[in-house]
Amino acid sequence: MGEERGNREGQKQEIQEGCTQIVCSLISLSHSIKVFPVKWQLIRKKLDELNSSLTAAEKCYLSENSKFLELIPAIEVTLKDCYDLAHQCVDLSYCGKLLMQSNLDLVSTKFELHIKNLTGIYSSGFLTNAIVVSRLGAGACRDDVKFYASDLLTRLKIGDFEMKSQALVALNEILSEDEKYVRIVIEMEEIISLLVNFLEFAEIGTVEESAKAISVIAGFDSYKSLLIEVGIISSLIRVLESGTDLGKERAARALQKLTGNSENAWSVSAHGGITALLTICTSGDDKGGDLIVPVCGVLRNLAGVDEIKRFMVEEDAVSSFIKLARSKDEASQITAIEFLQIVASRDESIKQMIIRGGGIQALVLVLDPNSFFSSKTRETALRAIESLCFSSSSSLNILMNLGFLDQLLYFLRNGELSLQELAVKLALCLCGTTDEIKKAMGDVGFMPELVRLLDTKSFDIREMAAEVLCNMVWVPRNRKRLLLEDTNIGRILELLDPEEVKSGNKFLLSILMSLTSCNSARRKIMNSGYLKNLEKLAEAEYVDAKRILRKLCTNRFRSILNGIWSS
Repeated sequence: MGEERGNREGQKQEIQEGCTQIVCSLISLSHSIKVFPVKWQLIRKKLDELNSSLTAAEKCYLSENSKFLELIPAIEVTLKDCYDLAHQCVDLSYCGKLLMQSNLDLVSTKFELHIKNLTGIYSSGFLTNAIVVSRLGAGACRDDVKFYASDLLTRLKIGDFEMKSQALVALNEILSEDEKYVRIVIEMEEIISLLVNFLEFAEIGTVEESAKAISVIAGFDSYKSLLIEVGIISSLIRVLESGTDLGKERAARALQKLTGNSENAWSVSAHGGITALLTICTSGDDKGGDLIVPVCGVLRNLAGVDEIKRFMVEEDAVSSFIKLARSKDEASQITAIEFLQIVASRDESIKQMIIRGGGIQALVLVLDPNSFFSSKTRETALRAIESLCFSSSSSLNILMNLGFLDQLLYFLRNGELSLQELAVKLALCLCGTTDEIKKAMGDVGFMPELVRLLDTKSFDIREMAAEVLCNMVWVPRNRKRLLLEDTNIGRILELLDPEEVKSGNKFLLSILMSLTSCNSARRKIMNSGYLKNLEKLAEAEYVDAKRILRKLCTNRFRSILNGIWSS
């Protein structure tokens, strides 16, 4: 009896230390209870809610409110009753299961009533002056994070609009700081439901901050299914339809992360998301890249499903993105060009639609040397031209008529390394088309620039330049152009590398082989100071090198005989 009396005195002392401390102690004690697990799980949930409400009360001026003060004694009595029941369940000292179940139901109902009464007080405006718990410090422990998140949850549930907004801002700060914070927040299942509900609110700030939080959470694969289960896609699409530009941007970023899965792509389509996304793109010049880029990101993900891609095309997506490709906003322009390239991939009919809609003209406009487009934008345009314009003669004709060769030559001469590499690559593509285009390339001055690039630092550019020259000199007119400059043959012979077996040698040898059909070229090769490089390659068993030397020797022998016969 004395021991029991001592325990009761101890419990009274704990109660005097404050309801919040008792609630925390009860929550901890409840985890050690093995009987009636479902009922204790429900009680523990209500204790968490009560703890959040009481914690919030400690940070505002509720201590001066008479209604709040009247609730405290009743809460203390219920906590004491619950504490007694918890010890009985731990010690298995209760009289009967049915009686204990009834008592647990009763105490759970009392907690529910206390929470309801507190919510009523908060809702009447007394929580307005509450201050959010101090910001978490770097490396905060799990318990501190959970306490902080629990406090934010309370404010999200029962605070006024201003407090909800402040709590959402604070929530986004911790979500963006550390992945472990995200995990702790996700464990509080109510937060996800609240965020989804907030997307339906009329208050602008609440919608924007909720969309931001959901976008962060959607970045984790393990939480995507949870978001889908609570119906997040339809809510995000409603923000796209009627939200602010910032809200739309954040909703689009969340959808971009969620639509990597084709099943989620179908869900976006089913809720009218494609129309909402395309509508934003239609007025893209007014929106700016911050919004257009994630919207296009979602559409790129959706385009991976052929049926959805077809629907986009039917909804006039092509003309919308050709218009965006002319945008003054760089991010929008780049994203639009990339989308056109993706949507036309492996689909000739869509390529032709882009061509008919003025897509090539939009791309060539970006390459104008007199324009102020960035290197990144021009690189994107060159890649799109490579993808779109080499599958049909009509697209090639349009490209040539728009002065594309002059632009390509400009970037060979003056472009940054990445642009120069793309320019050489496209020159190689052009060499694989027709002899007429090869002639035109020679006419505008490609030969000297390609010879210059044979000695550039980039191995890829050197090799491609050699291959382009190799293709071009099979056209007689281009061979003559190459021979006009006396140093060209000597330069090619000099660049042959007898010390290392490099694939670039084969193209240089092919160039020389094609030139040996000309008497003046043979003489220049024979008289070059770098003929030894050719001889060393022949000794290294390069077949083309042997053939060139054989041809040179044969023709020299014939010249000697002709001289004898003519004397």
